Amino acid sequence: MDNLVYIFIIAAGCAILFNLIFRKYEIPTIIGYIATGVFISQLFGLKSNHDLSFVAEFGIVFLMFTIGLEFSIKHLMSMKKYVFLYGSIQMIVTGFILSLLAFYMFGLDIKIAIIIGFAMALSSTAIVLKILNDTGHISKKYGRKALGILLFQDIAVIPLLLMMDIFDIKDGSVSSLILTSIISAVILIVLLYFIGKYILSRVLNAVIQTNSKEIFITTILFTVIGASFLAHYFGFSYSLGAFIAGMLIAETPYKHQIETDLIPFRDLLLGLFFITVGMQINFAVIFTNLLIIIPMLICVLFIKIMVVYLFLMVLTSKKTALKTALSLAQVGEFALAIFTLLSVKNMIDDRMLQILTAVVIISMVLTPFILKNVVKITDKMEEQDILDDEIISSQEQDIMDELTSKNSMELKDHFVVCGYGRLGREIIKQLKAKGCSYIALESDLNLVERGKNNGDNVYYGDATQKNTLEKVCIKDCVAAIIAVSNEQKSELIANSIKDLGYDVNTIIRFADTIEKGLYRDFGDHFHLVKEREAVANAIIRKALECVKDKFSRSVDG
Repeated sequence: MDNLVYIFIIAAGCAILFNLIFRKYEIPTIIGYIATGVFISQLFGLKSNHDLSFVAEFGIVFLMFTIGLEFSIKHLMSMKKYVFLYGSIQMIVTGFILSLLAFYMFGLDIKIAIIIGFAMALSSTAIVLKILNDTGHISKKYGRKALGILLFQDIAVIPLLLMMDIFDIKDGSVSSLILTSIISAVILIVLLYFIGKYILSRVLNAVIQTNSKEIFITTILFTVIGASFLAHYFGFSYSLGAFIAGMLIAETPYKHQIETDLIPFRDLLLGLFFITVGMQINFAVIFTNLLIIIPMLICVLFIKIMVVYLFLMVLTSKKTALKTALSLAQVGEFALAIFTLLSVKNMIDDRMLQILTAVVIISMVLTPFILKNVVKITDKMEEQDILDDEIISSQEQDIMDELTSKNSMELKDHFVVCGYGRLGREIIKQLKAKGCSYIALESDLNLVERGKNNGDNVYYGDATQKNTLEKVCIKDCVAAIIAVSNEQKSELIANSIKDLGYDVNTIIRFADTIEKGLYRDFGDHFHLVKEREAVANAIIRKALECVKDKFSRSVDG
């Protein structure tokens, strides 16, 4: 345990240092984490141990949960072409070709070659989705295709692990093993569905009523970890359980707030995962087998790019096909786990494990640079392809509006109202009367339900969180109106808006001079309205209307 704490402290310090340096040169943080792993393993002689790898694996678990939050069963079926058609073509064709490559290049047993080939066909969910989310390209056409194929790959890990058990079986029946796995899968899905539909929603509702942030976050962490261990108990990956749990919660009104609260945990654990990836790099093995690793890396990248490009070129534009292919060229993190399992089962030797690991890690290191420049790389495609890339069917657009949490609203030139109390409701009433587009955020579930019943555009979310404000496209709004009565919370919301750096026009009501002083240094984009003056002005306007009305009647008489 002391050694684990020692690794954590050194890793945290090195990660901060590397990423501060790399950010100046716009190098992705993923490279900073991998460099951290390489640095501490080479300089301090620290190697990734089982406990550290186990903790780091939950970075993938939380990533899969947040991906699941963006999907419901309905969404998954709506994208069935991307997931099941494109995904299956990519896995089967790429896996078959790479299996032949492994068989002839290394002279392996055909069963081992098949497992290695299909493992190499997997791409990195952790890297690709993180970068696509960070750049906003997840909502582009190539991003959706890449996402669909990645989802199928995550599902394909299950039969791949099952295949490994079947090939390694010494005694017993293969049919019995397959039947047991199918029964386990059915039980797991039914159990998680029942818990999600009939228990979890009620628990979350009760937790929201407590108005305790700590209890809410603890409940979500318990849900993610509990679903992961339940899936593992039935013989499946931790990430599959987390993905299913996310899909079940996707239908609830809490999804946006849950995603916001989990992002810090997810990013921290993902960073730790990439540090463990860097710690596995063995330069001695790489240099010794460089004449094998480099050609193999080039072959794998070329085959993966060409397979995706060729079949997507027939189904979509060349530009979209190439972008998708480049996004999925690398070998994924699940391949590392599969190769390690092969070594544990004595199905491959240590030299083969190090060669395969080196190919995977180098491909992962190259990926952020490829994805960062994917638009530049494909800019030379024909103008027609550029136009085709932007053509989206109305059904696809509706799906992606929901997946990107826009809820089919035109979130541009709109008002963001923070709070749905008495003042917030009155503001929304006035905005609706004037035909203005708006969205309201409220952290009290009872008020959210009241707003829904009134037909108002109100969503559950904490407006003090920057990620929540990003979700409602605050960057493109006309103005943000802070309509909460709590002085402390009003200041927190204002600070969050200020820290985003978008120069959003923000209207804040204040009660007295002391409260006004809180916003003294906020800048010209923050406009203060004094409560008593606003009420007085409203009364005077109403009084003048009465005078005008009386004068009009007397003239008519």
